[in-house]
Amino acid sequence: MPTLVKALLRAAVIVSLGFVAFSAAAATDPALQAAIDGSQRSDQNRARDIWRHPAETLTFFGLRADTTVLEISPGGGWYTEILAPYLRDKGTLFAAAYPGDIPGESGAYYRKSRAAFEAKLAGAPAIYDQVKVTDFLPPSRLEIAPEGSVDLVLTFRNMHNWLDEQGSEAAVMAAAFRALKPGGVLGIVEHRTPKDVSRQEMAQLGYMSEASVIAAAEKAGFVFEEKSEINANPRDTQDHPEGVWTLPPTLALGAKDREKYLAIGETDRMTLRFRKPAP
Repeated sequence: MPTLVKALLRAAVIVSLGFVAFSAAAATDPALQAAIDGSQRSDQNRARDIWRHPAETLTFFGLRADTTVLEISPGGGWYTEILAPYLRDKGTLFAAAYPGDIPGESGAYYRKSRAAFEAKLAGAPAIYDQVKVTDFLPPSRLEIAPEGSVDLVLTFRNMHNWLDEQGSEAAVMAAAFRALKPGGVLGIVEHRTPKDVSRQEMAQLGYMSEASVIAAAEKAGFVFEEKSEINANPRDTQDHPEGVWTLPPTLALGAKDREKYLAIGETDRMTLRFRKPAP
């Protein structure tokens, strides 16, 4: 066999083995899939899987059953329903939720959100009894996890909420950096626009540019590692009257053009992985 042919065949074998190794590494842990398929998840939340791709997303971020995970601003617990049972026996889950002790009318939203989240956890102790709920209200209430204790920080569709004049975006990124162990990972999913938009527009419409998210993380000391198109939606034109809230699941316009927005589906999203440098 000619030398060149042998070399090409060897190269093909190396590439094939590399692809097999990558595929194996990227395969979903059966235990994670079991958590995604579990009966603890509401039908309403399960219906969002076609847009949020939890198995692929969490695998891309490097989630394992024995990791310590911090979920920042879990909202109603969409991802908590998956993370809590998956991490319950071997790992640890911190859920940084709004505090329940903000007084007055201005704190009503936060108190209601925290009460609903805690009621969800209390309602199924066999699943959620190991979740460690901490306080999160940037830029000042960021007691989200012990310093240097976390392997993986996750936040889903939240960064646009931190674009305020108080510097919340920078404060949250700094808090995530402190919580992570050296070499730990920050995983961000956020509504995405390819357009050149101002910071004010990003805050108002909910769509952020990838460059702005990467810059915020890098400013805190993170190294941008990789992006994925797992949560891309090319049907989303990002020009909706009520921004990201026009599309499902919010459907802010109600019955108006409902079928149109249901056909588009959820927003186009960036999926970015960063790492805290190790010494």
